[in-house]
Amino acid sequence: MEAKESRPVHTIKRRGIYILPSMFTLLGLLCGFFSLISSIQGNYEYAAWAIIVAAIFDMLDGRVARLLNAETAFGAELDSLADMMSFGVAPAVLVYLWALTAFDKLGWLAAFLIVAGSALRLARFNVQLASQDKKYFQGLPTPALALFMASGVLFHHAFDVEPTQMIWLVMSIILAWLLVSNVRFVSGKDIDLKQKRPFAMLVLLLGGVVLLVLDPQRVLFPVFLAYCMHGPVLSVWQGQQTARLRLKKRLARAKAKQATKADVDNND
Repeated sequence: MEAKESRPVHTIKRRGIYILPSMFTLLGLLCGFFSLISSIQGNYEYAAWAIIVAAIFDMLDGRVARLLNAETAFGAELDSLADMMSFGVAPAVLVYLWALTAFDKLGWLAAFLIVAGSALRLARFNVQLASQDKKYFQGLPTPALALFMASGVLFHHAFDVEPTQMIWLVMSIILAWLLVSNVRFVSGKDIDLKQKRPFAMLVLLLGGVVLLVLDPQRVLFPVFLAYCMHGPVLSVWQGQQTARLRLKKRLARAKAKQATKADVDNND
């Protein structure tokens, strides 16, 4: 009786995903899709709140992944795809239907610039993730743009006023450019909450939370407007500081050359 040939048994390693961070990401994607549907239906306030909730889920999924040591390539890709919907497509459709329809082709082209800028911004972020400075973002973050658009809708709704269409057209184009620019924005990722801080900072944070709870529709818009503006202001200030430093170095080198020449003349 012939012995049967033994077949090699291949052990297949099953690959899984971390459920909790991915669920937060998918909930953010759900909010982005709900915002899109609400904009199409003309419920702009609901659409704006959905983007804000999506931003909260986007913040939580990263924090939870780091807390559980559950950061994976799959999670990063899923997060980027969800961000494209929630912070690229959803705010672009919202601002177009809310404020830019009167411009016809120019209006939807401005909205498309937001979508295209968001896609390019997210792609660049993923490629440069390993070499990025933790203190600054290169270009305006897509959640910041989306939150600015959403809070603008809520701000106008709180005062029951119609949006100034030309202003929002210009702002849409400028913000789309900021997405793909090299303008640096403070990220806040280097803030260590475990370190001791002055007591006044706690009081300041408490005051901000109270204002936000009392009237979020009026408070959020100035906050995100200031964030979107601080990048260009910071870049101009840092550029001036760099120019002054270079000028000082040139003057110092010129003085050193003059002193050397004077010493040579004296020796002669």
